[in-house]
Amino acid sequence: GGSVVINKEYFSLKIIKFNNNIMMSSISRLAFRRAIQQNQQKHRTLATSSFPPPRLFDYETVTKNLTVSDAISSVEEAFAALANGKVDVPMPMHIGIDESPTAGPGDCHIKGGYVSNTPTFTVKLACVSFYKNVEKNLPPGSGIFLVVNAVTGAPLGIFQENRFMTDLRTGAAGAVAMKHCTVPSQSHVGFIGCGAIARNMARAAAAVRDFKGYAYALDRSMAEEFAADMGRELGMDDFTVLDSAEELCGVSDVIFTQTPGGSTVLELDWLLSRGNNEEHGVTIIASGSDQPTKQEIPNDVLKASKYVSDLTKQTSRVGELRGALQAGVMTEDDVYAELGEIVCGKKPGREGNEIIVVDLTGTGAQDAAIGQVAWDILSKK
Repeated sequence: GGSVVINKEYFSLKIIKFNNNIMMSSISRLAFRRAIQQNQQKHRTLATSSFPPPRLFDYETVTKNLTVSDAISSVEEAFAALANGKVDVPMPMHIGIDESPTAGPGDCHIKGGYVSNTPTFTVKLACVSFYKNVEKNLPPGSGIFLVVNAVTGAPLGIFQENRFMTDLRTGAAGAVAMKHCTVPSQSHVGFIGCGAIARNMARAAAAVRDFKGYAYALDRSMAEEFAADMGRELGMDDFTVLDSAEELCGVSDVIFTQTPGGSTVLELDWLLSRGNNEEHGVTIIASGSDQPTKQEIPNDVLKASKYVSDLTKQTSRVGELRGALQAGVMTEDDVYAELGEIVCGKKPGREGNEIIVVDLTGTGAQDAAIGQVAWDILSKK
């Protein structure tokens, strides 16, 4: 019987030791978990507090230090990267502010993008068409660029640009379009619509080549002021104001259109009847459409043209292409190229005397490019 007692005691001791091990193991695991949580909390606090606040650049600082020529090469590179699949560009977001006793009317557009292998990415908020602001002696639009560190994800700078940087990158895109979709003999350049964007388009065109300028706007005094100012700024003695868009189309072989886009601004017959520049055709660079309600270029002109988009998935929804698709006169297969494909040599630009339409709706790639340029320049100030 003694052996049985000894065995019982032995197993009792083993059970006690096993239970103690379990208890110690549970305590150890609990202590380990607490240590991990405390460490994570410590590092989380340190990480949060280690990011400095973003720098704020006001409108005066932005406008005094940036020009369209600063942006051209960067925007050109962004278009090439876009064509090579090296840009992440989400579709724009639109917020409509309906008119009520407490708000609106107005629209808010949010765009952004990241160009691969660059140190920042950009998100842009642009507010437009807040027409009641005029009664308060305020502009109808405003906007900011948020430039973010692409390594850490921390915001670097907030640029109060009120569409100034947007207009710069639009002008830079106009320069890229003129460089790659025209030939040097196309030196008669017309501007339909003579507002802020037209000024940047004129500066952009001058960065590509010397030209003889023509201007037309519904408000003739605006066209006269535009022609006089651009003539002085660009050192051009001959910048002519014309009485109609038809007359302008008759003498221009590059036509920039930048109007509110409420109605079309030219006709196919005006382009086909040109007599002085048939050898190299006409290039239309349209930048007035960025919403589904806008269209500057008639559908028959689009159908007759070599159509080039800045980003087809976008122009099919908010650009000139949208109208032709809805009318059933074009499909996306009729798109000759995206501008970036021409920039990086995948497709040729002008090949003869064809009509070329370049549809610029403004892409997140351009916003990322001008955001990087702005940070590079202003962060050193």
